[in-house]
Amino acid sequence: MSERKERSPGFKLAMALVVAAILTIPLFTVYLLVYDRQNQSEVARNSIAEGWGGPQTMAGPVLVIPYQEQTTETVTEGGKQVTKTSMVWRELSLAPEMADISSTLTPERRQRSIYEAVVYGARTSGKARFALPADLQRFGVSVGQLALDRAELRFGLSDARGLSGPPPSVAMNGTARVLQPGKGPAETNGSGFFAWVDAAVLKNGPIAVDYSFEFRGNGWLTLVPQAGDTRWSVSSPWPSPSFQGGFLPAKPRVGAKGFSAVYRVGNLALGRALVTARASQPDEAQPGGRDTAALARAPGDYEARVTLINPVDLYSQVNRSVKYGFLFIGFTFAAFLMFDVVAGVRVSTVEYLLVGAGLVLFFVMLLAFAEVVGFLAAYLIASSAIVGLLSAYSAAVLKSWRRAGYIFALLAALYAVLYILLNLEAYSLLIGSVMLFVALAAVMYLTRNIDWGRLSGREDEALPDDRAPATIA
Repeated sequence: MSERKERSPGFKLAMALVVAAILTIPLFTVYLLVYDRQNQSEVARNSIAEGWGGPQTMAGPVLVIPYQEQTTETVTEGGKQVTKTSMVWRELSLAPEMADISSTLTPERRQRSIYEAVVYGARTSGKARFALPADLQRFGVSVGQLALDRAELRFGLSDARGLSGPPPSVAMNGTARVLQPGKGPAETNGSGFFAWVDAAVLKNGPIAVDYSFEFRGNGWLTLVPQAGDTRWSVSSPWPSPSFQGGFLPAKPRVGAKGFSAVYRVGNLALGRALVTARASQPDEAQPGGRDTAALARAPGDYEARVTLINPVDLYSQVNRSVKYGFLFIGFTFAAFLMFDVVAGVRVSTVEYLLVGAGLVLFFVMLLAFAEVVGFLAAYLIASSAIVGLLSAYSAAVLKSWRRAGYIFALLAALYAVLYILLNLEAYSLLIGSVMLFVALAAVMYLTRNIDWGRLSGREDEALPDDRAPATIA
């Protein structure tokens, strides 16, 4: 008896399942390859943006006023308890009653080899109003303690290397101030700039601060609101923003020509008073002392962030397509199995393996071409090549161009549906489950009369009419 006549339909099914299981190894390897290329892309994008300016966080302005406070401590000297009194410098940080900030982002694509990064130039201007609270003594500080002539107006920018264009300008009550580097608020880890001011005018009423500065950054722009009433308007011609953080704009406008958004945050939502007092730490805010790792941190609960995202993340799309690789292998093997057990066209293990290798190769080609010509063009190239290759090979394996036409139609439909799944994230599970149901129903119908344990050596025996197998041309 020949080997062909010793195989039952059940054995053929088991063989196809074993080959499909083996193909999970190269399919998983492709998944790791996509992950590795994505990491290389991130490194390349960071390299492109290096020196331009990192992800930026803005904070301030805040008015910092030093004051002296008497402290006492008890020490042991010569076996006796001695109480010593000394004067220490502390800082009173005063957030503005109102801050009206406007930022305009101008995006720019920068490319190196096959990699691309989105950077931006930003222009920020604002107005702030400061006033001494009527209940200042509740914070343990009196107006007489304040060294108003030594006050500092501080602005925070997380990566001050990005400051560009005209020098920043700051005016208090219409008078321009000379700026110095460093001493940014704690929210930017000391990075930023400040101006020495005489805040004695606070005794007579509020002071108004006008400022503007330009800087460069990449990825996102974050604002840390601090005022009693913060209004932040941000706009850009970039069509794909992502609004993140603990505060979101009320009614952002997003369109093909860009976006605009307005944030409104009060200090009650921030859960903090406008006045804070702490020990003076002069070395905290020196240039170069910032935590550079904080430049890439996730947005906090008390921040507003706008990210300029790339709407076509090819690595994410290729990664998602690889996850559907099992469906491709399953549907294609099911078709070959039907020709094998129903139409009597023998398909060997090696032929299953070669067809599966072609299906896996599609994802490698998709990744390779997508990095060069974009996802859509890569998808058309890779799918056309694999559909053509497997259809031609199927004609030889199935010994019929007509049968190969079924394989061609199946693969073309699969790749078309996959592309739809990749673009309809909300309905991908629904469509995938319906496809599986239809495929299972088709297999069950075509194999309803198959005796899976019957050896093919008996297939020439006469069968009753109700046991006649379905045929596939």
